[in-house]
Amino acid sequence: MVGNHLTQHPDLSLLAIGLACHIQSLPSGAAVDIKSLAARFPEGTGRIASALRELETHGYLSRTRERTETGRIVTRTVSCNQPRRHRDRDTPEAAPPKPRATATVPRQKPARPRALPAVPKPAYSSPTLLRTATEILAGLRRTDPRLLLSATDAEHLAPGVAAWLERDLTPTAVRHALTGDLPLEPLRRPAAFLAHRLTAQLPPLPPYRTPEPPPALRHPLQNCRGCDRAFRAPSPGHCRDCRADLVEDRPA
Repeated sequence: MVGNHLTQHPDLSLLAIGLACHIQSLPSGAAVDIKSLAARFPEGTGRIASALRELETHGYLSRTRERTETGRIVTRTVSCNQPRRHRDRDTPEAAPPKPRATATVPRQKPARPRALPAVPKPAYSSPTLLRTATEILAGLRRTDPRLLLSATDAEHLAPGVAAWLERDLTPTAVRHALTGDLPLEPLRRPAAFLAHRLTAQLPPLPPYRTPEPPPALRHPLQNCRGCDRAFRAPSPGHCRDCRADLVEDRPA
């Protein structure tokens, strides 16, 4: 029997709920690693790994590393019918916490958060382009809950996503580039991780969008004071021939 606490869980995704029901229906000793589950279901390894992390966060899974007799390191997964977090909290035998000795501790200033790395800038920014970039960043959490960004982080990263979009990449292609092959360990600073990807994997501009060199500086037309012929110079004066004549007529 599967409890409503799982099937009606307010925080778990539909994939995580279905995966938990499948794992609970398997016999003891069945393989429930990411590759085995990905071979069984059409979802890829990234989505299945994200669902397993959800179940582990809410206490429906427990994964530990163990060494076999041959020296190989394996992961042992234990499925829990009841989430451990609520079970431990409701256990009546739990001993009350021991009183701690109090001491005056000087208050420490909170550490300033480190600034995010710089991201590429688009050559020609527009409100529509930045709005599309912000929508892409806001939707990354649907692929992996670890990529939940604050409004400040999204505002910082939006120009970098806009720089990708102006290189003729679709929003889907940008989303796949940012969420593909994510590490399995927790992301301590997802915004910094995305800023690094936006900079390190920035594709080149299409050939027809390569910025052209600025045109050479052209001086305005001037009328020669000697022969009234037009010539280009930064200020009025004599043309090249008249300057040469002036030099020849000058006494030694």
